[in-house]
Amino acid sequence: MHSRTTGLAGCLNAAAAVVLMALMFSTAVHADARSVQIEELTSTELRDRVAGGATTVLVPIGGTEQNGAHMVLGKHNVRARVLAGEIAQRLGNALVAPVIAYVPEGSVNPPAAHMRFTGTISIPEGTFESMLEATARSFKQHGFRNVFFLGDHGGYQKNEERVATRLNREWARDPACRVHALLEYYEVTQRGYVAALKQRGYSQAEIGTHAGLADTSLALAVDPSLVRGVMLKDPAKPAGIPGVQGDPRRATAQLGQLGVQQIIDASVAAIQRLTREQK
Repeated sequence: MHSRTTGLAGCLNAAAAVVLMALMFSTAVHADARSVQIEELTSTELRDRVAGGATTVLVPIGGTEQNGAHMVLGKHNVRARVLAGEIAQRLGNALVAPVIAYVPEGSVNPPAAHMRFTGTISIPEGTFESMLEATARSFKQHGFRNVFFLGDHGGYQKNEERVATRLNREWARDPACRVHALLEYYEVTQRGYVAALKQRGYSQAEIGTHAGLADTSLALAVDPSLVRGVMLKDPAKPAGIPGVQGDPRRATAQLGQLGVQQIIDASVAAIQRLTREQK
């Protein structure tokens, strides 16, 4: 009798485990199907989302470059993906393309700009523009009505504009799709965010222009693992070392959140305005 009871209990436990696993799998599949990240969807899921009205695609553009001794090479890539995802969630009818991680960073030989530091990857401007153009053409083919370039790096904003102008001129008689260089995404980090930091007593020299207080705080707000905290505690590093313009030692996620919110708010407002104008 005891063995039968034990066997029955074991069967029930096994059945319960199977049901639980099935529910977990179903939930995970459903969650993936509702993701705003295109690379996490199947082809048919994406097709149905576009048919259902998700006709805006955000193309996050990062870059692989040195960020001093305290911040990882892929900072821009992570930041662009996360922020684009937040913007898409706010919009409700937008999806996010895979991050473009290869961008112009200066001459390779002789090395210039960030290429003077190990790990930076640079491609020619013409190659970069061709990649953006082919990306936009691909999304137009799949039924997207608005393609937005979201550049996390200042060096290629003009390339985004050139591609958008070129394609919109070519498609002038075809209202199906428009391409936009969303300059507001980047500009807010150079103006509104800097102003907010200055209001809190931080100097321009400390805020910096690359891998300084502002840049590092943004990274901490998006993903703390992007920053080597031990380097920030060293009174001699990383301030003043090659590759850093600014002083990141007082950077915090709380300060970075100021910039994150401004980027999202400014981008959402600009996208909504541009899509209304198109209609």
